[in-house]
Amino acid sequence: MKIRKLSINDIELLVKLRIDFLCDEGVELPKQELDDIIQKCRDYFCHAYETDSFVAFVAEDGDELMSCAFMSTGYRPPRKAFAPYSVGTVYNVLTYKKYRKRGLATKVLNALMDEAKLMGIHTVDLWATKDGEKLYENLGFWSINVTPMRKEL
Repeated sequence: MKIRKLSINDIELLVKLRIDFLCDEGVELPKQELDDIIQKCRDYFCHAYETDSFVAFVAEDGDELMSCAFMSTGYRPPRKAFAPYSVGTVYNVLTYKKYRKRGLATKVLNALMDEAKLMGIHTVDLWATKDGEKLYENLGFWSINVTPMRKEL
């Protein structure tokens, strides 16, 4: 088993991992919508790599995918004087069912956090599911007093 940082050469793998994540979350996509999401994912990952605003890691054993985690990066206004405020947002944390409970998500997330430090990321956010809360707490994440909200335009 090895942990590997993905690159722009892994676009099709990233798309597969995204679709697999959505399916694992119970999202049902009609064929036409699935085709549209696949193309939008390709476009997103290409742009994200071209702008250095994305990083992803996988755990794999040969050709077998085991686990992954993605992070998008950006900037927000600073919270402290004289401090840059670069942020990462973790998403698409997935461990395939037959590989769960082996610490693989911890390994890919640790690799992602090490990379975030190298990139100068100041803060990393994520939205945890109930199943993932303990994992994230064990990695040093804590709950903040905000309620995730969304409005689609």
